[in-house]
Amino acid sequence: MSQEFLWPAFVTLLSLLVYTVLTGLVGSARGKFNVPAPATSGHPDFERRLRVQANTLEQLVSFVPALWIFSLSISPKWGAVLGGVWILGRIVYAIGYYQAAAKRGIGFAITQMATAALLLGGLAGIGMKIVKGL
Repeated sequence: MSQEFLWPAFVTLLSLLVYTVLTGLVGSARGKFNVPAPATSGHPDFERRLRVQANTLEQLVSFVPALWIFSLSISPKWGAVLGGVWILGRIVYAIGYYQAAAKRGIGFAITQMATAALLLGGLAGIGMKIVKGL
């Protein structure tokens, strides 16, 4: 791997680490609130932790490819910066949602804006390369 792609790789690993921690918090909450697997409902604090983990997994599906397409077609540095914003958004989302479902909005918005920038930037970058190749 070339040096320029170390930052997007690092951000990818950090995003997976965040997801792994969130998954661990769900497991911990199962024990704390006595919600045995495979149950997905029970104490509201457990359910909020489960939703944070599930939503993060849902977001990873578009984030990771968008991060790499952007990094390859536009800029690995800016891809990593936007990826860092995404990670920050996920952390803010989790902290807010753990307190109350109504407090998840700011973190969700940060995540969505970062993903949108990566998606649109990646689309523009690939589009420009396709047009240049015609």
